[in-house]
Amino acid sequence: MKAFIRVMKALSDPSRVKIIKMLERKELCVCELTAALGLAQPTVSKHLKLLEEAGLVGYRKDGPWVNYSLAKESDSPYASAMLLQMKDWLNNEKEVAELILQLPAFDRERINAA
Repeated sequence: MKAFIRVMKALSDPSRVKIIKMLERKELCVCELTAALGLAQPTVSKHLKLLEEAGLVGYRKDGPWVNYSLAKESDSPYASAMLLQMKDWLNNEKEVAELILQLPAFDRERINAA
């Protein structure tokens, strides 16, 4: 039951749900997520850590970048099931739809050059 509760708690925050919806579209770094969500970097990092601990997201290092994506394989069947279900959920919600439309504008090179 602990794994189930961990996944549900991770998905109980609107910012974390938005992160999942953005990561459905493409791999992103913390700076891109920070710019998209308008949150402080430590806040975004904390959200990502909770999502990672729940088995919902994973990361890979690429030079100076840490790229986050949806977990491809999870030890938690609840995380895998929720990620599968969420693909069809919330896509027409105004906040999510706007983020998805703006996603191409959030580019790490441009963000870090500013």
